[in-house]
Amino acid sequence: MSESENDDTEPAEEEVADEVADSEAAAESASSDEAETEQADEAEEEESRFDENVMPEGEEEADLLIPVEDYLSAGVHIGTQQKTKDMERFIHRVRDDGLYVLDVSQTDGRIRTAAEFLSNYDPEQVLVTSSRQYGRFPAEKFADAIGARARTGRFIPGTLTNPKYDGYIEPDVVVVTDPIGDAQAVKEAITVGIPVIAMCDSNNAVSNVDLVIPTNNKGRRALSVVYWLLANETLDNRGAEPSYALEDFEAGL
Repeated sequence: MSESENDDTEPAEEEVADEVADSEAAAESASSDEAETEQADEAEEEESRFDENVMPEGEEEADLLIPVEDYLSAGVHIGTQQKTKDMERFIHRVRDDGLYVLDVSQTDGRIRTAAEFLSNYDPEQVLVTSSRQYGRFPAEKFADAIGARARTGRFIPGTLTNPKYDGYIEPDVVVVTDPIGDAQAVKEAITVGIPVIAMCDSNNAVSNVDLVIPTNNKGRRALSVVYWLLANETLDNRGAEPSYALEDFEAGL
């Protein structure tokens, strides 16, 4: 192999170092986010039962995949106290405590759209990632249910871009739990030109995301519900019988 060919396939040491630094910074950010979320998770789930204004007027009778009460009890609608311009169109309102409320009707619709999209791909060519702790179990269960591949925990730089790495894979589409925590996976997907489906909270930027699923992407129960629905809808679009219950996607505390 010529020196120029080697340069094309093997990143320079500085580039690898930059990728590692980026990945570690994203992991630290997600870890900090996780600590805050763990404290608020139970309180948010409890309060969500009484927070019924989660859709625009006229959408209350929408034919949702599950009753709106089930979305509420899981806290799927609960955003953060920050919002990005990218996510404004998915936000229904802001609560008195400053938390943004996501439009559950859009969450439901985007789950259906994502499932239809994923059903067009060979199962093994779908990759799902989650650096976020609460997303790891449901992401792995989702992968198992639809026959996809999962990379949870720290996403190793070069997984999608360096053929010399033993763990190198070439998926056709990537599903990420959080564009912030899974920034390395998003970056590599963009580099190799494959679409990204992402679960996005009110504080996410979505410029590198092809299909947004607006949801609380920090809560344990919220992530379980969204991955469960996405798995069953994907199977249904393939003509298979959805046979998974929500409990199958809920990890123990």
